[in-house]
Amino acid sequence: MDEQEKIEKLKVISESTFDSVSINEFFDEETKKDEIIQTGIIVFTDHQQKLIDRLSTALAQHAPDRLDRLQNRLKDVTDLAKSIARFPSLLERSNMTTSTRTPEALVETLISYQEDGDTTLHMPSKATLGRGFLIAKIHTFFSMSKLAKNYAHMDDKQVKEYADETTAMMFTLMAEDVYINLIRDKTISIDMRREIANYLIILWEHRSDQTISDIAPVLQSVWNARRSLAPAFGTMMGTSELLLVTLQMDEQWNSFIREKLSDTDVSQAMEEFLFGVSHEQVLRLKEILKNQGVKSIGRDEVSSYLGERVKTDINLDYRDFYLLYTVRRDNARARQRLHIPGPKKTLEDHFFRFIMEQNHEKQKNDTFAK
Repeated sequence: MDEQEKIEKLKVISESTFDSVSINEFFDEETKKDEIIQTGIIVFTDHQQKLIDRLSTALAQHAPDRLDRLQNRLKDVTDLAKSIARFPSLLERSNMTTSTRTPEALVETLISYQEDGDTTLHMPSKATLGRGFLIAKIHTFFSMSKLAKNYAHMDDKQVKEYADETTAMMFTLMAEDVYINLIRDKTISIDMRREIANYLIILWEHRSDQTISDIAPVLQSVWNARRSLAPAFGTMMGTSELLLVTLQMDEQWNSFIREKLSDTDVSQAMEEFLFGVSHEQVLRLKEILKNQGVKSIGRDEVSSYLGERVKTDINLDYRDFYLLYTVRRDNARARQRLHIPGPKKTLEDHFFRFIMEQNHEKQKNDTFAK
């Protein structure tokens, strides 16, 4: 059963009388039971377990003392998942302390809640706890990448697999923020927002997401291309940089560029992403360079021209990717709230929406064709 079928099943449940259902119905029969703890939290995927087994075998041979530490950490992650599993499923009717929660009600609450600010205290406990579980898992795999490099005698290609898996999980963490942004976007149809809310609930329930698994490699390629760029901060238009990025991408990304870059918000969000500075800083730099008659500057000169520290270095790991994403996310939300010029969505928001709308349209056409 693919992720879309799971969503359709969730919709059926949401529109029914909300009788409790087994979480196993959301997975294929052949899915290993030890990968899913009651509520469906995926502790380790098949691929992740293979990476764990490979590293464990190598450490047993080359650094057994490190293997003990790794096994203890993996047990901690599993125990954390077991604890979270005790909280009510988000996919079933649940009798809470003072009320009853249904999947349908949760979807409608997500769509209707439009308040600004941190919504942590408005989120289900399982959603908040699951985020902590995912972060612990990310840290664990980051440690595994270092073990693979420094103690397991693995080659560069094998070590990269651990780093790539860590980054992929970071994108799942980011997807939660993007889904919330899109759910609140009233320019998106209500049906589409309900579909996105269903995706979010499934992500909360399982801490795994097929949509981001499909999109993450593209975003990671964009990030890697952006890291390899050395833009001259002159006109600040980013034309040559954008061309370099686009030439390295697949058709999915090229379609996004062709169809959406003419949108001002998309182009401004792209500019922020490429240069690693905010829209407001881009405007200030343009004005400063124009007034001083300077044609271009390098990355290392940006901070001195702006008179403030700006993180534009290109040797960034997955933590820096997420850090810079959250800065752009928070700036976009602030502009939206304060009604000031500049991008109101991040590049990731725009790309997620584009892909999900494409998938939604494809599903409609496939249904019509039948």
